[in-house]
Amino acid sequence: MESSRQRRRLPDDPQDLDACREAALTLLDAAARPSGALRTRLLGKGYAADIVEEVIERLGAVGLIDDRSYAQSAVRYCVERMYGRRGAVNELVRKGVEGPLAAEIVDEADKHGAFEESAWELGRSIERKTRGLDRQVRMRRLWSAGGRKGHDPAMLRVVAHELFDVGADGGADVAGR
Repeated sequence: MESSRQRRRLPDDPQDLDACREAALTLLDAAARPSGALRTRLLGKGYAADIVEEVIERLGAVGLIDDRSYAQSAVRYCVERMYGRRGAVNELVRKGVEGPLAAEIVDEADKHGAFEESAWELGRSIERKTRGLDRQVRMRRLWSAGGRKGHDPAMLRVVAHELFDVGADGGADVAGR
């Protein structure tokens, strides 16, 4: 019969640097991770905090962990999924990126208009999917999706106005926006 130690795969020695490093490399083999997520997983496996910090520091020094590039990649993913600024920050923090770095990377993307374009893409998607429905239903779906994805209400107002008010009567060409 398996012991609980074998089922949960706790380390025999929480101070074993080599075992902790191997566990970290195995986790990184499965998926790229920021240092915060890796720290949480290694501590959850039962390794001592000082050993975990040493392993993370070494992996960062050799370039196997790069929180900045991980966060930039995650922001690109968020924009592709039509997330807003707030949604992207929440997603980064949820994935283990530290709050200040998450905010910095999202700010950079915001300066390049990534979340404005994301709001427009979400609006165009909702507009296509709801053609023929009542205007109130269309607006409600845009606002619901925009809220869930963390978009700025002011930006959603602009998108809603252009797509459902001005664009609805043929008075504006919003397809190119």
